[in-house]
Amino acid sequence: MARRLRPVGIEFVETAPVRLVFAREISAPPGAVFHALAEDVAGWAGWFSAVTLARPVDDGARREIRLRGGTRFEESVLVATSPEVYAYRVDVTNAPGLRALVEEWRLTAAGTGTRVQWTFAADGTPPLRLALRLARAGLGLAFRDAVTTLDRRLAAR
Repeated sequence: MARRLRPVGIEFVETAPVRLVFAREISAPPGAVFHALAEDVAGWAGWFSAVTLARPVDDGARREIRLRGGTRFEESVLVATSPEVYAYRVDVTNAPGLRALVEEWRLTAAGTGTRVQWTFAADGTPPLRLALRLARAGLGLAFRDAVTTLDRRLAAR
């Protein structure tokens, strides 16, 4: 059953009860990475293995995301500042226990490549908070795999 989450702003990235931050350097330039994140939303399913469907809604102001296992998200884009920051808030989801979620992708030039930092900022019931903290290693692995796949995909273009 889909539920509406608490509407939070970009500041939630710094104040959320659960903040998971992951970073990795890749060879693709920031502009290409930003394009893949913010402008080629449908392409997410090709490089982020957990994503089975990603599509922009309302001319890119919102997104619909489906994950393996059946989790669904309706999201609003909070920040799309090329080529530095792309962030979105989950507005509606079927994920149990979740109360608020913002994800921020921060891109910084690193030589000829990009340092990609992903912040997963969430609030939820106490069991969900614990589960997210315990899932840190798995989410980190998913991030590393996704960013590595994205880098290969961008290099092939």
